[in-house]
Amino acid sequence: MRGLLRGGEGVPLVALSCLCLLLLAYPLGLLVKVGLGDGLGPVLDTLTSGPVMRALKNSVESALLSAALALVGGTLAALVLGLTDVRRKGAFTFLLLVPMMIPPHVTAIAWIQALGPSSPLLQSLGLAPPLGSTHPLYSREGVILLLGIQHAPLVFLLVLAALRSLPREMSDAARVSGAGPARMLRRVILPLLAPTLIAGYALAMVSALGNFGIPALLGIPARYTTLPVLIWQRLASFGPSVLSDMAVIAMLVALVAIAAVVLQMWLASRRRNALIGPPQPPLDIRLGRARPWVEAAMALAILATLVLPMTALVTSALVPTYGVSLSAATITLDNFAEILLRQSATLRAFANSTLIAALSAVTLAAMAVLVARYVAARDRRLRRIGKGIAMLGEMTYAIPGLVISVAFILAFIRPLPILGLSLYNTLWIILLAYLCAFFSVALKPVSSAYLQLDPALDEAAQVSGAGVARRMLRISLPLIAPAAASGAILVFLTAYNEVTVSALLWSSGHETIGTTIFNYEDGGYTTLASAMAAVTVVVTVLLMALLDRFGRGLPAGVVPWRI
Repeated sequence: MRGLLRGGEGVPLVALSCLCLLLLAYPLGLLVKVGLGDGLGPVLDTLTSGPVMRALKNSVESALLSAALALVGGTLAALVLGLTDVRRKGAFTFLLLVPMMIPPHVTAIAWIQALGPSSPLLQSLGLAPPLGSTHPLYSREGVILLLGIQHAPLVFLLVLAALRSLPREMSDAARVSGAGPARMLRRVILPLLAPTLIAGYALAMVSALGNFGIPALLGIPARYTTLPVLIWQRLASFGPSVLSDMAVIAMLVALVAIAAVVLQMWLASRRRNALIGPPQPPLDIRLGRARPWVEAAMALAILATLVLPMTALVTSALVPTYGVSLSAATITLDNFAEILLRQSATLRAFANSTLIAALSAVTLAAMAVLVARYVAARDRRLRRIGKGIAMLGEMTYAIPGLVISVAFILAFIRPLPILGLSLYNTLWIILLAYLCAFFSVALKPVSSAYLQLDPALDEAAQVSGAGVARRMLRISLPLIAPAAASGAILVFLTAYNEVTVSALLWSSGHETIGTTIFNYEDGGYTTLASAMAAVTVVVTVLLMALLDRFGRGLPAGVVPWRI
């Protein structure tokens, strides 16, 4: 370490390590300590209670089944776009990934308004179910269906990336031997994709396990409660007095998520295939006369999963009261004027979310630049510490957001030592939780860019007498700045609309966009929730377009739809 300190590398590394331990390890460690603090007796009492066991069953069931739906849908879309000669692949990929960037509670609100008996869109078309009938999505099946739709883009992204990195020798050999597309897919491509399919299923399952917005808005009316919703209900009803019980339930959610990740890694290692040769251009199977039909099917899928719910969302925002059909006589912009000009809570929420999402993006981009430098370092000690921090970030990203929320409440419910400042019930506790939850999002693109840099550039500058700060500012930073900017925009997109992390941390005067939309819908102010959600969707699409522009010329995988 003395050599590192003399070289100037150790000082920022020590500071960075301390910061990451404070943000990533300390709250989760405290969660475990509080959860186990009273011994195994109270823990077992909490875990074996009827509501917790039902919520656990519902969580595992919805996660397993929705992940299966996501796996089928995402894999089919990836196979079509990754292996065939369909046209406008870039546009299809972008549109298929838009639902992934739209927060789950907005997705739930849009689908509620698209299919319910009070839907202004269905009423204007004369297709609405009879008034008073049960909404078809207020059910176990509705929760599972929407979770599958929400997480299918995650599987699509993984499988598409894997398809474009597979060497073609085996596929070409199968085609030369007379194998048709179906047989080649069954005997060659799918076996090679087995580890990716396992990883995609596990990712969709873990994402569904920690999802709060969809089970809350669809499951509560159907009395189908999952663990994240149970944590929210109890903390909202009883306050901090139930924190020890919440810590136990949060630990249960985290353990199930971590177990799923560990099982996925084990299964993937058992099915890993050794591939020879560098990645080559993907297959381009000619569809012939079937191509227009396949393209129409893709367009229909996008119409059903994206255009229909978003149209219903906008339609509900344009009527004076939910349940009124949209017509020339009823159309109004008053809901948009209310949330953008009159309501202090919504204006405050827009300002708060913009502020903490921007601060999170900038802070995490700076942290990612430092950590990625150490992950790619030639010095083994630096590389080991950098990889340890990166692994810690991966673990916090896999843990559901409500678990992180409970951990940060436990960590900061008391005033800070020495300073005497309290972060609880302030905007800053949400900011710190964002730094913990989304660190991995910022790190991935920067790490990819750093690993492609030639270390000789940094070494030449070091030999010339340049210090660490000067080498980073003059050499590394200009080369990885686009990747850091892309990572920052991804963090901003994720944090700007989220509700899972902030659902337990917000307070009056410190609302976020996600919690305000959820509270409007939960309180029956559906048209205001629709207007606010529509604004956030527009902002999300504009930011995705900006990310697309930033991502040109970056390494493959930095911008998802430009793989």
